[in-house]
Amino acid sequence: MALIVQKYGGTSVGSLDRIRNVANRIKTLRDEGNQVVAVVSAMGGVTDKLIAMAKELIDEPTEREMDVLLSTGEQQSIALVTMALHQIGVDAVSITGRQAGISTTGSHTRGRINAINPDMMKNYLKEGKVLICAGFQGLREDGMIHTLGRGGSDLSAIAVASALKADVCQILTDVDGVYTSDPRVVKDARKLPEISYDEMLEMASAGTKVMQSRSVEFAKKYGVVFEVRSSLNNNPGTIVTEEHDQMEAVVIRGVSIERSQALVTITGIPDEPGMSAKILMCLADAEINIDMIVSNIAYDGLARHSFTMHSSDLGKASAALKPCIAQLSPDSTILTESGIAKLSCVGIGMRSHSGVAAKMFEALGEAKINIGVITTSEIKIAVTVDEHQIEDAARAVHEAFNLDKAPTA
Repeated sequence: MALIVQKYGGTSVGSLDRIRNVANRIKTLRDEGNQVVAVVSAMGGVTDKLIAMAKELIDEPTEREMDVLLSTGEQQSIALVTMALHQIGVDAVSITGRQAGISTTGSHTRGRINAINPDMMKNYLKEGKVLICAGFQGLREDGMIHTLGRGGSDLSAIAVASALKADVCQILTDVDGVYTSDPRVVKDARKLPEISYDEMLEMASAGTKVMQSRSVEFAKKYGVVFEVRSSLNNNPGTIVTEEHDQMEAVVIRGVSIERSQALVTITGIPDEPGMSAKILMCLADAEINIDMIVSNIAYDGLARHSFTMHSSDLGKASAALKPCIAQLSPDSTILTESGIAKLSCVGIGMRSHSGVAAKMFEALGEAKINIGVITTSEIKIAVTVDEHQIEDAARAVHEAFNLDKAPTA
């Protein structure tokens, strides 16, 4: 008998028919002799409707009350899934994040899991019950309801699997697994049978929407091997696990794209210690996340900093930077550019293979695609290109590395 933790996303429970499908899947596992804990998101679209209702009442609802409001979406789902299980004869019980013992920390709407006390869950499992647990939520030390932000249900599932020492953790969604690229863009993209934590982290940060980075980070930290698979069929998915020797034989694991990026360039910065920190602190205070960073010294001895962010943050970033830059130097200027996208090649095989960047840039050059900012890590090369060319760029690089073909042994 195995202890299986599953996570069902909003699409998977988006209608009563899909809730019945989830209940039948859980029943099948239970009938095979397994213990099952299902972590469930709000029904698709419910969270957006709750946010819209709040903003009809007040322009700036408090984050505390938004936590109280948004947490009801998951509670609705767990009750409905549990009722569907009762209808087909499965002894199940729904539990909230608080009842599951999920303790959180951090500011409202952006919670982080601090600890889990799994005693209540263990007691229910000993009684032979299937548990249907609300994802995306926990309880702060001050007793306040607390939501976990984007990807919160994935994080809840992996944390629950870790706390219960589950045999299997499955992230069930509306896609079959992790692909070498977005199959809507690259028609011959191939589903990966496995991927390392580090590769999944890089692909998530580079635009692959299957998993949020922090869920993968948590899984890596606590050694939770999990599988990304579809809730709509029984096809094998993609295993996300520790790196092993055979993985390095694959030079590039995948190509990710991220649209709606913007570039901010600050020129005329005095080349003095601490200047970068002052600029980045202004952005941090405004709660703006930046991605690619490039810095250099111009011929006149003044520094030049460039960094990318989501285009929706561009106006906020400009407003935050103007007073900061004015204090640095009267010669400093802020230049902005929108309409760009990020293309990333990811693979742990880069550590042991040379020529990856050259091959990538050659493919882009042959496709007549100009490159902007370039950044690298040990296992990733990322570039910016014009947004209208991002799909052509992804297809060109995917083809150059023959990612449509499974690697030979």
